[in-house]
Amino acid sequence: MTDPAPLAPGDTAGRPAPVLDWTVAGLADPVPLARALIQRQSMTPVDDGALDVLQAALETLGFSCRRMPFSQPGTPDVDNLYARLGAGGPHLCYAGHTDVVPVGHGWTRDPFAAEIEDGVLYGRGAADMKGGIACFVAAFARRLAEGGPPSGSLSLMITGDEEGPGLNGTKRMVETFAAEGEHIDDCIVGEPVNPDTMGEMVKVGRRGSLNVQLTVHGRQGHAAYPHRSDNPIPRLMDMLAALTAEPLDHGSEHFEPSTLVITSVDVGNPATNVIPGKATARFNIRFNDLHTGRSLVERLRDTILAVQKGRPGTVDMDATVQGESFLTPPGRLSDLLQGAAERVTGRRPEISTSGGTSDARFIKDIAAVAEFGLVGRTIHQADECAPLADLESLTEIYRQVIDGYFAA
Repeated sequence: MTDPAPLAPGDTAGRPAPVLDWTVAGLADPVPLARALIQRQSMTPVDDGALDVLQAALETLGFSCRRMPFSQPGTPDVDNLYARLGAGGPHLCYAGHTDVVPVGHGWTRDPFAAEIEDGVLYGRGAADMKGGIACFVAAFARRLAEGGPPSGSLSLMITGDEEGPGLNGTKRMVETFAAEGEHIDDCIVGEPVNPDTMGEMVKVGRRGSLNVQLTVHGRQGHAAYPHRSDNPIPRLMDMLAALTAEPLDHGSEHFEPSTLVITSVDVGNPATNVIPGKATARFNIRFNDLHTGRSLVERLRDTILAVQKGRPGTVDMDATVQGESFLTPPGRLSDLLQGAAERVTGRRPEISTSGGTSDARFIKDIAAVAEFGLVGRTIHQADECAPLADLESLTEIYRQVIDGYFAA
């Protein structure tokens, strides 16, 4: 199939909408809700009615829903949803996002049709993470039908800004909850953290992320007369060599070693006979709990100044911390997820802190956090998908976690 043409928000291009049974029994099946969410073209920051679909389902189950739109200068407005059932403790929250990344190229089917072929649900967001949200809703619907509402509180924190800048989504929700005194004990973040098979992994922390742009300034000149110029390229190469000469660390108890990855080196020079006036490199550091963003910036600055010392020209370093490393020590929540996954899949997930960042980096400020969702093998790719068997497994795992969490 040729790459699909972009559609206007809300345009279903004649696709048949999935039939939703807005009852507790109907919502116990995750597939119709997952399909309805996938058909909303909610590419960050556009919502396209995805939160409306989810809110209707949650209100059917008795949740009180609160829309939380946020904006700030220079960023797009983002709508978010907080739904809560119950007023007392303990309070278990489920966090996720209805926004998705752009379609991209290479699809062999309509990315918003939510087609089912050979037992597999296809569509942008099937795995990351509209399918996971539908599973949690279905899990609670089953709990409600079989055992009634839990003694305590259950909530969902759903953002439309996880795949984007992350400025007007979960971060702002968490800040609002802290200011209002909204207390959450534990939170499951439904990211698709299983690498290849359901039941492989529970994440209890994430590495931090630091982006750095390093610019070395020299003096432009003719390549035939290098003594009349100051070539910044050798100095930049020396700095990068010094920064990568030794590992940042060898890992810690719960984290793998930190990594520094050079992502770009550029002089912006189309000529072959001109020495450029500046050279720029960009790199990213994923760091564990042996560092903070600030300590790494200081370490980088010391290394760069040592290379630059006594040499002409100047150096600029622009560093941005996207998130600090964090860890929720393995405990009751991760034990519940491991136990339920083992009973459903026959595999006991490993405890991990690998991978990139997620909105758990914000939520950890107000609650204990563990991440568990669908398989992430196809996320952000063409033909993103989730097997129906995995949707059923995740629904049952979430149901058992809800039952176990409120058993006492």
